[in-house]
Amino acid sequence: MLAVFAARVSADDPLSGLEVGERPDPTPPPGWATVTVKAASLNHHDVWSLRGIALSADQLPMVLGGDAAGVDEDGNEVVVHSVIGDPDAGGGDETYDPKRSLLSEKYDGTFAEKVVVPRRNLVPKPPELTFEEAACLPTAWLTAYKMLFSRSGAQPGDTVLVQGAGGGVATAAIAMARAAGLRVWATSRSEEKRKRALDLGAHDTFEAGARLPGRVDAVIDSVGEATWDHSIKSVRPGGRVVSCGATSGMTAQTQLARIFFSQVDVVGSTMGNRTELMKLISFLVASGLRPAIDTTMPLAQAKDGFARMIDGDVFGKVVFTL
Repeated sequence: MLAVFAARVSADDPLSGLEVGERPDPTPPPGWATVTVKAASLNHHDVWSLRGIALSADQLPMVLGGDAAGVDEDGNEVVVHSVIGDPDAGGGDETYDPKRSLLSEKYDGTFAEKVVVPRRNLVPKPPELTFEEAACLPTAWLTAYKMLFSRSGAQPGDTVLVQGAGGGVATAAIAMARAAGLRVWATSRSEEKRKRALDLGAHDTFEAGARLPGRVDAVIDSVGEATWDHSIKSVRPGGRVVSCGATSGMTAQTQLARIFFSQVDVVGSTMGNRTELMKLISFLVASGLRPAIDTTMPLAQAKDGFARMIDGDVFGKVVFTL
């Protein structure tokens, strides 16, 4: 089968380890299902894998990709939930399972004609969503959904700051926050991305690091090091800063007095569980929201999509089709 996989890892030149070619068809173990992939979307996690952050050399070759929508063996249209829990854990929220993994970490991912996953990781795809739209949901949109509705504590009418407008999590958070009745502010270094954030539903946008008109109730931060100080400064006393990632770097300095004196909550958030994915899908169907898609291209051209993400020249999701 055609697949996009990591053959080598390189911190300095991640694209050098990316291969597009033939891989053996997967064989599902008991309790797993085979999905014929129709669309899959790219995430920063895939680039981190090529850099050796999410993968080590002894795990190679590894088919990349965590997000997909397709058709199972029975002809059902499905969305693939990419968080693989420990089968011996006995249920519960898989995002808290210390032995959890994402597709393409321990098990081959979705950038292939076929992928195998535990049958419980298949969620019905509603007819209202295209395969391309559904493929955007399991990582970026699910992460943003959990940050906003499970972790931030924000209520309709509150003001939320979304850092780094343009990325998959940020664009999802802007659109969903506006639809949920929140006042949405967004930041970006790019004037063009700030304009597009307004089109997505942001009430106002600001340059990265700019002084805001007032403090916000919650901050959605997937950028990390470059925005962290601004996030802490921007939240009101008693507000929350929710962090899900660090695309700009993993290490950030914090003036601790800004946290304890203002009683700011710093909250971590990772992906989302299967139930949250189902709620997200229902939210999109009911609201009419759809993911912002930057580019759609055949899986065979995946290197071009990776290059766009590495260059930072994306707004929304890069989707591969088969």
